[in-house]
Amino acid sequence: MFTPNPYSLNSRKVAEATDEWLTKRGVSKTQIGQLVHFLQKDYFPDLSLDECIVHVDAVLSKREVQNAVLTGIQLDVLAEEGKLISPLQEMIKNDEGLYGCDEVLALSIVNVYGSIGFTNFGYIDKLKPGILKKLNEKNGEHTHTFLDDIVGAIAASAASRIAHRKQAEREASTDLPLD
Repeated sequence: MFTPNPYSLNSRKVAEATDEWLTKRGVSKTQIGQLVHFLQKDYFPDLSLDECIVHVDAVLSKREVQNAVLTGIQLDVLAEEGKLISPLQEMIKNDEGLYGCDEVLALSIVNVYGSIGFTNFGYIDKLKPGILKKLNEKNGEHTHTFLDDIVGAIAASAASRIAHRKQAEREASTDLPLD
């Protein structure tokens, strides 16, 4: 009797694929770290880019984040190749304004880090600084309908993570009882 091998996910391969595909799509952890710094510099003036990148790495280590990154990039690539069904093909290829699934996928990332992640995401998604501006360009060559929101969500989540950690550090350094 033949027994098929059971499916077994290799977490290291998923993490490596996430890093690889972000790089292939023109996004570095440094660029995401710059977005994090943009979001947090006014609150933590001594915050370094290196510290921001540490938090980006922590966000990217989460399986839910890796799943969203790989799913979004795959949909963008399929749209570039014209391999989606119509009218989905046209909606994603043109980043249709009323198509909100790209934001919904990104919100699955910020959801891991609480409500501050949502507000950070909305703010950075509206301004589109740094790499987000480049990803949002409609140059006819690349489709980043999902990736621009995903990168913004990673940055917003890392910024939220910093805010939570800094608050915990402040509380730990005082003798005040915690509520």
